[in-house]
Amino acid sequence: MTIKDTLKKQINQIVAGQYGLLGFDFKVDYPPQADLGDYSTNVAMLLGQKLKKNTLDVASELAKQLANKKMWGKVEAVKPGFINFYLNQKWAAGQVAEIGKENKNYGGSKEGRGKTVVIDYSAPNIAKKMHVGHLRSTVIGAALYNIHKFLGYKVIGDNHLGDWGTQFGKLICEYKKIYGEKIKKNITVEEMEKLYLDWHKEAKDKPGMEEEARKELKKLQDKEKFNYQLWQLFYKVSLAEFKKVYGLLGVKFEAWHGESFYNKMLESVVADALTKKVATKSEGAIIIDLTKYSLPPLMIQKSDGAYLYGTSDLATIQYREKHYRPVKNIYVVANQQALHFEQLFKASELLGYRGQMEMTHVKFGLILGKSGKKMSTRDGEVADLIEVIREGIEKAKARIQEKNKGLKPAELETIAGAIALGAIKFNDLSQNRLTDIVFDWDKMLNFESGSAPYLQYTYVRIQSIFKKTRKRKSTKSTKINYGLLVEPTELKLIKNILKFPEMVEAAANEYKPNIVALYLNELAADFHSFYEQTPVLAAEDAVRQARLELIRAVAQVMKTGLRLLGIETPEKM
Repeated sequence: MTIKDTLKKQINQIVAGQYGLLGFDFKVDYPPQADLGDYSTNVAMLLGQKLKKNTLDVASELAKQLANKKMWGKVEAVKPGFINFYLNQKWAAGQVAEIGKENKNYGGSKEGRGKTVVIDYSAPNIAKKMHVGHLRSTVIGAALYNIHKFLGYKVIGDNHLGDWGTQFGKLICEYKKIYGEKIKKNITVEEMEKLYLDWHKEAKDKPGMEEEARKELKKLQDKEKFNYQLWQLFYKVSLAEFKKVYGLLGVKFEAWHGESFYNKMLESVVADALTKKVATKSEGAIIIDLTKYSLPPLMIQKSDGAYLYGTSDLATIQYREKHYRPVKNIYVVANQQALHFEQLFKASELLGYRGQMEMTHVKFGLILGKSGKKMSTRDGEVADLIEVIREGIEKAKARIQEKNKGLKPAELETIAGAIALGAIKFNDLSQNRLTDIVFDWDKMLNFESGSAPYLQYTYVRIQSIFKKTRKRKSTKSTKINYGLLVEPTELKLIKNILKFPEMVEAAANEYKPNIVALYLNELAADFHSFYEQTPVLAAEDAVRQARLELIRAVAQVMKTGLRLLGIETPEKM
């Protein structure tokens, strides 16, 4: 249980016992200034309004009763009715031992035990390379996956691949023109992309090609042998390429249910919508009218009988509810799809497909180059993701060799991979996901504050301190005296690591991994400030032992926090 949750529980017990109010709603926040305490609540202001009492008097009454809790050093009521809480320094210092006992589990919880969460993320298109535009969904989705799992949820990562649709009619059409009806088993994703682009170039001057593509698509939909085998080949080759990228990024999925997986369910979705009178026919098409909810209609079948993305998405929701019974169904998809998800969520509610699940569209902005335009290659093409990663690794190698020339080639490769991938991920995850972000290698690979290398270096620096302790004799006591941690720099560090569980919880509740990322940056800054002002190895033995346990806790939180963001912590840099 976090300190915030503990405080809420303490307040609720008093409010229920003294005022007979169960489940009273109020906030516990961090004060805007450190001298105003470590936590603050507005409960007295809300109680005063409800009970028609002076809010400052109510705050004073509550403060007196809460002051006897051992975790609080001071509790004070302030105008116009806030209550500020100051942690008991001895109690806080003692929590360092508890953090050590919890080790890598510190910051997690069991709040999700017995509950399932589905996270829909990444979703590249078959027969196309993964490009830099896929990065945000993949990285944000993976972080939310890790965070929810850390909080005890069973998490289903679902990669809803774009593996069906009109593009395959065009692709097959061009393929047959070049290769005839022979299966080219060694075809590459690059060749598939070229076939698709070539078809579009030719189709500009040949309108009849659209009809040819429709015929090839119909054969595929009817599972005509050659077209279906060709589609299976496209799928297999593309998936192998995707998995190479996911391997580099350290991303995994429990399900790979693309659009084709739901094909057999689409007819029943439309029939169900008509039976329930949720859908109606309009000019030959079938739509779900959402105008009374201030939304445009959602078309689920065209006048020619073809189904749409909305139909497939409704089938997906129905399937997930039936097979997973999730409490959350999270879609990590770009801002541009906001309207579609509003329509989809409302339509699924009207059809009764949602059950008890909370539906959330986790939106995000674009990735821009340093110029402020969409990131692309020199030729104006969207940059391939795997090439961006490789470029980052080479740049990281150069930076590392400037600082550490004695690394073996294998070590250099491993460390450069951790730093480059960490830089890519942190550049995204440290920013508000709703905004566009700029991809700037110079900034991302900077070893100063605000980058993954800075946080990784913080962890490495702490490990180097412990290596030094192993080389010197110590009269280590069997019992650490945490009460010796009384310096302002120590207490600031302790209070910060005690916030970690709250940061993880907030990141999950708000679907914002940047809460954890920014917290880690602040923790790193506090550590460096502490280390510059407070001797560790040179301190008297008992104090040194206490300080070593404190920085051990900092390293543990740093490692765990970075792991939640999908970032590795190398042992040397």
